[in-house]
Amino acid sequence: MEPTSQSLNEEQRRTANYHPSIWDPTAILSFTTPYTYELYATQLEDLKQKVMKLLASTKDTTALLKLVDSMKRLGVAYHFQEQIQQAFNQLNSDLNLVSNDLSTVALHFRLLREDCYPITAGLFVCFWMLQNYERFMGSLCEDVEGLLRLNEASFMAIQGEKILEEAKAFSSENLKNVIAKLEKVEAKQVQRSLEVPLYWRMERIEARNFIDSYAMDDSNSSVLLDLAKLDYNLIQSVYQQELKQLAEWWRELDFKEKLSFSRNRLMEIYFWATGLSFEPQYAKCRICSTKYACLATVVDDIYDIYGSLEELECFTKAVIRWDVKAVQELPGYMRVMFSGILDFTNELAQQTLKDHGLDVQPYIKEQWAILCRAYITEARWFYGGQTPTFDEYIKNAWISTGSLGGLVLLCFVEADSIGNQFPNCLKDYSQLFYWSSLITRLSDDLELISNSWKKSNEEILNNRFPRVIVNLSKNLARTAQCMYQHGDGLGTSTGVTKDCIVSSILKPIPI
Repeated sequence: MEPTSQSLNEEQRRTANYHPSIWDPTAILSFTTPYTYELYATQLEDLKQKVMKLLASTKDTTALLKLVDSMKRLGVAYHFQEQIQQAFNQLNSDLNLVSNDLSTVALHFRLLREDCYPITAGLFVCFWMLQNYERFMGSLCEDVEGLLRLNEASFMAIQGEKILEEAKAFSSENLKNVIAKLEKVEAKQVQRSLEVPLYWRMERIEARNFIDSYAMDDSNSSVLLDLAKLDYNLIQSVYQQELKQLAEWWRELDFKEKLSFSRNRLMEIYFWATGLSFEPQYAKCRICSTKYACLATVVDDIYDIYGSLEELECFTKAVIRWDVKAVQELPGYMRVMFSGILDFTNELAQQTLKDHGLDVQPYIKEQWAILCRAYITEARWFYGGQTPTFDEYIKNAWISTGSLGGLVLLCFVEADSIGNQFPNCLKDYSQLFYWSSLITRLSDDLELISNSWKKSNEEILNNRFPRVIVNLSKNLARTAQCMYQHGDGLGTSTGVTKDCIVSSILKPIPI
C-alpha cells in the first residue's frame, strides 16, 4: 500500500545535523604509501623465517608463552598459525607444566582459553590462602606483572567461574593500590588494562600501541619488532587499495547528493571493518562488511530521522516482500535506497554462487527484512510516544544495531569455513551472534557487557565453531568498544576516531 498523503516537504522533516564527512572520495583516491608487497616481499619473507626459527628454538615454557603473546599482540601471529598451534598443543598436553609463578600461570591460562582449549580455572587454586580458602595469597599483592596477567586472564571467564570473579576483584583492587608507586610506562600499562582489558581491545589499535611498548622493552626480540613494523605498514597498503575501490562504489551511489540527510561515513565504517578481520587475506570480508554497513547506516537514518511513519510502514512492507513494483510507489529517496540495497544483494548473491556454489539470495533478503522490522518497531515507539521496557528495548536493539545482518552476510563470504553445514549453521551461530551484537548495543554498560562476554565465551567453548566465525564475532564486539569508548565514533569524523583511522590506515610506522 503506497502512502496516501503527500510526502513531507524538507521543512517538515527532522534532521540530526550530521556534519559532512572529512574524507572526500577524491582524497581517498589519492592515498599512497611507500610500503608495498612488491618492493618489500623479500625483506618480509626473510624476517618471517627468522621469527619462525626464534619460535622453534624457544624451549623454556615461560619464554615461549611470552613470545607467543607478543606475536599475537603485535599483530603478526597470523603468519605462524601452524607453529603456534603446535606449541599450544604441547602446552595443553604437558601435565608437568606446574608453576608457582602467577604471571606464567595466568598467561598460560589466558592464551589457551582464548584459543578454545578446555583449560580449567582450577590452575589458580595453588595461589589461594590455605587458611582462607577462595582468597588469593596476600604475598601476591606486590607482584605487579602477576596481578596484571591475572586480571587479563579473568576476562576469559564463563558464567559461574567464581575463582575468576575473585581473580578479577583481587587483581583490580591491588593494581589500583600500587599504580601510584609505579614508573610512568608501567603505570600507563596498568591503567589501560583497568580501563579496557586486553581481551576487549580492537586488534589493530592494540598492535599499534604494543609496537611502541614492545620497542621500549629491554628483553624484546629485534627481529620480531622489525617484522611487526614492516607488516603493519604493508597491511596499510592493502587497506588503501580497498578503500579506493570502495570510494568509487560510494561515489557512484551518490548518496551524498541524493540522500544528503544521512551520515556519509565510508572511512569510519571501513575502519570498523578492519577491526572485524584485519589480516590481508580477508579483503572480501572487509569490502562486504563496509558496503553492508554503509547501506544499513543510511537505512537507519531514514527510519530514525527522515521518513514519516506512513512512508516507513510502506518501505518496510516493500522490503519484507521484496516487492520491486511496490517500491516504485514510494518517495524518490526510498527508491534510491532500495536500489542500493537491491544492487548490493544481487552482487553478494552472485559472488557467493560463483565462489562457493551456494544460493544465498533468500538469506540476504531475509536479513534486510529482519533489520527493517527492528527499525520500524523503534519508529512506532517514537511516533506513538511509547517508552519500551528494558526487556522490550533489548529484544529489538540487538537486531537494530545491524550487527546480526553483518555477521550472517560474512558467513557467506567465508562459506568455505562453514562447509556443508550451511544453512543449519546460521541457527547454530545464533547465540554467539546474539551476545556479540548485544555487546555492540551495550557499549556503555560495563556490568551488562561483562555478563555478555561471559555468555559469548561460553558459546565459544561449548561449541566447535569455525575459527574465522568466532574471530569475526569477537572482533565485532571489540571494535564497538573502540568506536564508542570516547563517544559516537560513527556520528562524528573527528577526535579519537580520526586519530585511530590515521594511525591504522594512513600513517606508516618509521622504520
